[in-house]
Amino acid sequence: MSGPAPAVAAVRTAVRRALADVPGGATVLVACSGGADSLALAAGLAHEARRRARTGSALVAGAVVVDHGLQEGSAAVAETAAHACRALGLDPVRVVRADVGAAGGPEAAAREARYGALHEVAREERAAAVLLGHTLDDQAEGVLLALARGSGERALAGMRPVRGVLRRPLLALRRADTEAACAAQGLVPWQDPTNGRGAGTGPDAGALPLRSRVRRDVLPLLEEVLGPGVAPALARTADALAESADALDALAADLLADALRPGDGDVLALDVDALAAAPAALRRRALHTAATRAGVPAGALARTHVLAVEALVVDWRGQGDAHLPGGRVARRACGRLYLGRPDATSGAAARARRRDDDEHDGRE
Repeated sequence: MSGPAPAVAAVRTAVRRALADVPGGATVLVACSGGADSLALAAGLAHEARRRARTGSALVAGAVVVDHGLQEGSAAVAETAAHACRALGLDPVRVVRADVGAAGGPEAAAREARYGALHEVAREERAAAVLLGHTLDDQAEGVLLALARGSGERALAGMRPVRGVLRRPLLALRRADTEAACAAQGLVPWQDPTNGRGAGTGPDAGALPLRSRVRRDVLPLLEEVLGPGVAPALARTADALAESADALDALAADLLADALRPGDGDVLALDVDALAAAPAALRRRALHTAATRAGVPAGALARTHVLAVEALVVDWRGQGDAHLPGGRVARRACGRLYLGRPDATSGAAARARRRDDDEHDGRE
């Protein structure tokens, strides 16, 4: 008896490895749009659930379909994807409508809404893991976009295989593998018109999302000029940078813990001297984390914002607040750096000055 097609076997193996630490009885969901990547992953999860049921370590294997409501007929597409998941034997299958805002642009807003919906369903279903269908090609596209934007190494490190409840089993596989896996199993994936698959087909390039334009036009051109293997090379770069970024993040977390001082309400207070003594790379990482803890949206926090906050530490000339996204500010007073809402940081700084004056009077 012959085994499954190579692409099917590759997807199943990837799912099995990704769930090796998930105990029997746990709930695992797959985020399925109906496209080739997520549909192949859904089939892989269904197979793994059947295999584990035979071994006495059964999983509750389900799916969640997010309807962004951004395209005409999106509800019908979502229901078709849900039907395909049910046909594979997945249960429960949830269809949820995401409330897509406008902050950060359409792609970032849709992504934020999607992840918010996935986390909410994961909490409701008490899921141990939510599987995402990102492939090596998605990783390469993201790294290329990060390079073009001049992003730091954390962005260049790309997507991680595991981040909290989210898991990405297919990051080592190509998009061609998921398409082949669907074809071998008789699965008909949905073709998203905004994906821009195939140069010269579908919407005009200018009407496509930026990532789709990179997929359709930029990566094929790089392959033509530089030769095959550009996408795997970009993915390897992401893996290498992830190792360095993880090490620096750990050191920056230690620095932030050392610099933290007792808070004043909901204001984050940091010791300026502890920050100033640290290497710039660690200090900036610590300040980035501190800003997000103070309520600055991570997706809106740019390097220019972090450098403005850092100037309050290493280039102090009595300058005013550093204004940050999300209606937050950074303010220096009495050897402390305060991050939070403008009114709260003003109050915390004023109280610090009064304490400093009282201590000075007491010494006299």
